[in-house]
Amino acid sequence: MRGRIVDCRLPIVDLYRGVTSPSLGKIAVVGAGAVGSYYGGMLAHTGHDVRFLLRADLESVRANGLTIHTGGQTIHVPAHAHASTAEIGPCDFVIIALKATANAALDELIPPLLHEHTGLMTLQNGLGNEEYLAQRWGAERVMGALCFVCLNRTAPGEVTHIDHGTISIGEFRRPASPRVRALVDAFVEAGIEAKAVENLVEERWRKLAWNVPFNGLSIAARATVADVLGDDALRAEARGLMSDVLDGARALGHHIPHEFADFQIQRSASMGAYRPSSMIDWEAGRAVEVEAIWGEPLRQGRAAGAAMPRLALLYALLRRLTR
Repeated sequence: MRGRIVDCRLPIVDLYRGVTSPSLGKIAVVGAGAVGSYYGGMLAHTGHDVRFLLRADLESVRANGLTIHTGGQTIHVPAHAHASTAEIGPCDFVIIALKATANAALDELIPPLLHEHTGLMTLQNGLGNEEYLAQRWGAERVMGALCFVCLNRTAPGEVTHIDHGTISIGEFRRPASPRVRALVDAFVEAGIEAKAVENLVEERWRKLAWNVPFNGLSIAARATVADVLGDDALRAEARGLMSDVLDGARALGHHIPHEFADFQIQRSASMGAYRPSSMIDWEAGRAVEVEAIWGEPLRQGRAAGAAMPRLALLYALLRRLTR
């Protein structure tokens, strides 16, 4: 039972106040690749009104819905598949799962989805994405979410969930709000480990501690997660890159202990020969999120006084390799 349905057009400060497990209203997923299809599909599976913007998989999803392989089971999700955001229309929440390299497309995609109080939640990697949304559509709309998950799109409209799946949700430059907690409750109800975070930027740096080494070395060394962990030199380089990231975070006032790097190494062991998304994009000839994941953290960390030499070298290599 979801509890009573609230009016999602209430002012944001009042949204979901005092309500347990509310309806989230109408949700759009912009960028329904592996990540968007998984998280949006799991919400749809538990009864939420989710609309998916699709291109390549449009006809397949219209005909067959989404298929999610997770936890030893296969979930078939009848899905509302759309060819344009104008076709979707105004929504109460927009989940943005496009690659950061496609942010310019949001200038056209987002406006048809907005009403006065639409919330925008980006699942994108790296730094700078919340700022991009806030500059265009107002900081009061913007939330961010960090996903620690191993997923692959294995066929049109089909996603295989390999490992992990945690999602952490926070407001942009504000403490966690009732709408954030409502989203967290909805994901938990859908079987996904979720939490609200008070400091979204610090959480982004925590995720960078994984993304910077493992996504970066997947291209620079053509290495899966298992390859990195199984090679002494690559494992040491990954640990060194994590230290650079944590140095940058601390220089900016985010006090993440160095032991967090060891935790990230340990939790990655169960991933096996997982190919990070940057590796898949690069091998397919698609744009890689070099600036969001490696360039912007390096610039921000150095501006605050951190040296970050390993990250500087990796960033230079990735710029050359991904041209």
